[in-house]
Amino acid sequence: MKKEKSKLDAAPKRSAETPAVSDGEVIKIKLKKSPVTSTVLDWLGSLFMALICVLIVMTFFFRIIDVDGPSMEPTLINTDKVVITDLFYTPHQGDIVVISHGEQYDKALIKRVIATPGQDLKIDYENNKVYVDGKLLEEDYIQGVTRQGDRPADEVNGIIPEGKVFVMGDNRSVSLDSRFYEIGLINISDIIGKAQLDIIPHTYDGNGQRKLDLSKIRYLY
Repeated sequence: MKKEKSKLDAAPKRSAETPAVSDGEVIKIKLKKSPVTSTVLDWLGSLFMALICVLIVMTFFFRIIDVDGPSMEPTLINTDKVVITDLFYTPHQGDIVVISHGEQYDKALIKRVIATPGQDLKIDYENNKVYVDGKLLEEDYIQGVTRQGDRPADEVNGIIPEGKVFVMGDNRSVSLDSRFYEIGLINISDIIGKAQLDIIPHTYDGNGQRKLDLSKIRYLY
């Protein structure tokens, strides 16, 4: 009995403040985030969500397209960047649209809708005038003479068929558009969207050199 007592007396005594830990028990230590770390993580999370939202919007609602060539001058200058959308879009006369391709032309085009399905189109090449449903179009945006393409006048003039639109560039003397067989009438299903905003506009200086001009950022009607 004395030996057992001595062994018990030799065992280390636990302090009342020291928690007992049994075999196999895991002690969890909770680390506290510093205010700076928490702020940075919150900021990165918000930035990530904002980028996701922007990608979704740009993919399904808006796109940015480069203007290639002078066919829409003076309204749009070569290398301008425009925002387009096709959300619930139906082509209307006067709209500037981006088209995936023409009849025999594989590149994307940016042109103005001149006549829509069911409208009666007449182009008076001799007097440089365009009539739709018997009314003269007030086209203060055009540049150059409306020259005749390789499609004869009697084929161009008339009622626009269902599912088609007739388009022309604003720079009428150089634009390749529905006056030519290569482009022809445009299927509405081939319209990518309507140009809404010119976000990177350019202009020409006195020497005919193209330069960036952010004062011309504007909506396109």
